[in-house]
Amino acid sequence: MRELKERILKDGQALNEAVLKVDSFINHQVDPNLMENIGKTFADKFADDGVTKVVTIESSGIAPSVFTAKAMNVKLVILKKSTSKILEDNISQTEVASYTKGTEYQLTLNKKYINRNDRVLIIDDFLARGEAAQGAIRLIEAQGAEVVGVGILIEKAFQSGNKALRDKGYTVCSLARIKNLSDGHIEFLED
Repeated sequence: MRELKERILKDGQALNEAVLKVDSFINHQVDPNLMENIGKTFADKFADDGVTKVVTIESSGIAPSVFTAKAMNVKLVILKKSTSKILEDNISQTEVASYTKGTEYQLTLNKKYINRNDRVLIIDDFLARGEAAQGAIRLIEAQGAEVVGVGILIEKAFQSGNKALRDKGYTVCSLARIKNLSDGHIEFLED
């Protein structure tokens, strides 16, 4: 997506060869116009897949997912990274390793929001090793639902996440694929 790539080049910061900081427009401060265009792009790309729910992981995936769900006229389900005291007993959890934070967390789904009739599109901000997406897939498929695709804003193509998901048969749509982050330079893979 040209608009996203241009914004990454303008406002993103390659902190080192593995970390891209985009907090000024994606995950700390959010550009709603960009998120709306991202949502429309994902809705168009998955328009023929019969999506009944959009699923994301809190918190950076929420903004693009809201606009994707709105453009597709379906509900959004947000997977939690920690168990809330008010969540009911009707939950499913899986452990996920966070590449960026270097920690592990329990990804949590309230089971009443996903069922075996759902066709789910997962949206997330980054794809590195694919741990978060695979955790979301485990939770969704445990409910008998089908994952029709994974939409990613920024993929670190130099890491293994895309291949891991595709090797398992999942469709991955990345709007910006980063080839290299070195010496403060951001280089994209050409589509």
